[in-house]
Amino acid sequence: MWHEVSCFRSTVTPLAMMSHRRSLKCVIPTKRVPACCVKGTPDLPEPFNRRWSNPRRRKGEFHHSLKPVRRWIQGEGYNHFDCHSKDYFMLISYNILGDNNASKHGELYHNIPLDIMNWNSRKRFIFHEIDSLNGDLLCLQEVDNYEDISAYLKRKGYIGHYKRRTGWAKDGCALFWKAERFKLLEADNIEFRSFGLRDNVAQLLVFELSKGNPRRLVVGNIHVLFNPKRGDIKLGQIYRFLLKATQLSEKWGGIPVVLAGDFNSTPKSAIYDFLLTSKLKVDMRNRRKFLEQNNFQLASCDLSVFCCSLNYYWTGKELANGSPHSLITHDLNLQSSYATIKSTAMTRDYLGEPLATSYHSKFLGTVDYIWYSTGLTCTRVLDTLPLDTLRMLGGLPCQDIGSDHVSLVAELVFTESKEIEIQSTDESSNDEGIQQQPWNHGL
Repeated sequence: MWHEVSCFRSTVTPLAMMSHRRSLKCVIPTKRVPACCVKGTPDLPEPFNRRWSNPRRRKGEFHHSLKPVRRWIQGEGYNHFDCHSKDYFMLISYNILGDNNASKHGELYHNIPLDIMNWNSRKRFIFHEIDSLNGDLLCLQEVDNYEDISAYLKRKGYIGHYKRRTGWAKDGCALFWKAERFKLLEADNIEFRSFGLRDNVAQLLVFELSKGNPRRLVVGNIHVLFNPKRGDIKLGQIYRFLLKATQLSEKWGGIPVVLAGDFNSTPKSAIYDFLLTSKLKVDMRNRRKFLEQNNFQLASCDLSVFCCSLNYYWTGKELANGSPHSLITHDLNLQSSYATIKSTAMTRDYLGEPLATSYHSKFLGTVDYIWYSTGLTCTRVLDTLPLDTLRMLGGLPCQDIGSDHVSLVAELVFTESKEIEIQSTDESSNDEGIQQQPWNHGL
């Protein structure tokens, strides 16, 4: 929080003192007026500082007074100009705050001016940011004005692919790519409802660089369930997402994978550990605290003591939602783009992740990520904003930021120089990939 300071005090020159300078008159004290607002008042005493309530805050005008500035952070051993070869690309992941969701959850944005919350205003900020970044791949979440966005980006040379959420939801995921940089080889979607895992969706597309070496990669875009009490559903969605990404990678010859989106899980969560370490013992985690880091040391006690310490047990149904097995693994050796590029404690936590990628009246923290697998290296990222800057803004959206999330931007380079063999695109090759586990359990 910040405060403005006035420069006056609320005392009045005594009547006896006034009589030495002018003829004695009956003076009735009136409401005091600040010296800074009245001209020609030399008789007022010297000012002193006091805190006062800024009326601009009540109107929301404080959002316009601060210009948020973000800076590029370069990876060690990489020169930005050296990386501008045909083998590099820039990916942007951005939850743009769906117009319908913003209207339905107005309590999260009660201190944001209506003129900023309006979609026509927010889309100008979003479009301006996308234009200035000039990314090659755009992974957008909470998209419920796809035609509006697609029409604009088409004029900028992008092609798009959209997947709306199932059920009554009006938003979905959209993935755009520059036609001059990439050509689409295959597009697939996941409707998690088909696995009994709510109405969220994910996209998985296979691309090839249009020029130079036939570099290929799988790009995934996901918006995981928000509900903080359903870690089992979140884990189930991410597990299916990783499984499908692995299948597509192997189908096209073991090509690299990039997974981006709003994972609705903090860096202290078990889900983050699963993505990073490739394994997770599900039944050893407190279900209710599944989205937070569990500081309990297994080495200091036996299993029976640990199980008794849990506040909430996993039921068989929840274990089935989270995973077909108590120990789950994935075959992607993933790294987080931001965690691999060092920055300062002003913007990063102890893991190297941003301190905050989302900010509204009920949450300030990190839930968005860009993950990449073997075969790629992150050369630079656009750093997020310091916490004190976000707090000065009073919340998101604001002027220049059209969402309650900040965009994540990473520049990635292919590291393997071998030529990619053309693989068969028959459906039979998909059957030879990882065998899917049964996961058709209801909620």
